[in-house]
Amino acid sequence: MEDRESHARSFGPLAGRYERGRPSYPAAAVYWLLPAGARRVLDLGAGTGKLTRALLQRGVEVTAVDPSDGMLAELRRVLPGVPALAGSAEAIPLPDHSVDAVVVGQAWHWIDPDRAVPEVTRVLVPGGRLGLIWNVRDAHVDWVRRIGEILDDRMARPLAEIGPPFGPVETRDFRWHDRTGPDQLLDLVASRSYVILMRSDERAAVLAQVRQLLATHPALVGRTEFDLPYVARCARADLAGGTMPA
Repeated sequence: MEDRESHARSFGPLAGRYERGRPSYPAAAVYWLLPAGARRVLDLGAGTGKLTRALLQRGVEVTAVDPSDGMLAELRRVLPGVPALAGSAEAIPLPDHSVDAVVVGQAWHWIDPDRAVPEVTRVLVPGGRLGLIWNVRDAHVDWVRRIGEILDDRMARPLAEIGPPFGPVETRDFRWHDRTGPDQLLDLVASRSYVILMRSDERAAVLAQVRQLLATHPALVGRTEFDLPYVARCARADLAGGTMPA
């Protein structure tokens, strides 16, 4: 648990690089995650607001919650009109039955399900939904596979450990791509938690390998922009025994 928490709280000092380098989320996946009629949504583990922006495009009211002061400061800078509160999945700073859906982008693997599931249940309306999403790089593309090798992709991305009182978990993948460039790719790599927590010499070596790839791979050399393919892996589950108000 201590190691998981240290990774989860490592992002704050590099919130700017996280904001510049991390991708958004595809609209189709966000649509699939939200229940019909949802009006009030909690973005839990919101980071710098990548998923928050995708949710706002659906026309819902969003409250953002994150444990990192640095990430929240960046979120408030880019989304000044969105309520942004300090908190965690294990201690959500919202009243009972106050949201129609809780969505978690790139963060459910950091939480303690035994403590988080009761808290998510508490803030949801009867019949409300928990939606989870992870952007995973599509390693079928050669240079993307090489990035994974450089990073030694050690952090697994498990899908849903949810359980009662939620009903069955549905899953779905959405393939998409993010338009990015060399500087953003370096920010993406540098904002990975296990890169942040490396010794400075190890981190410099990883970034040097990415720069070398950018300078030599035929699909990247000389390019100022390119498409980074992703698979958005999604899971959703509704509270059992209830119906969300229309």
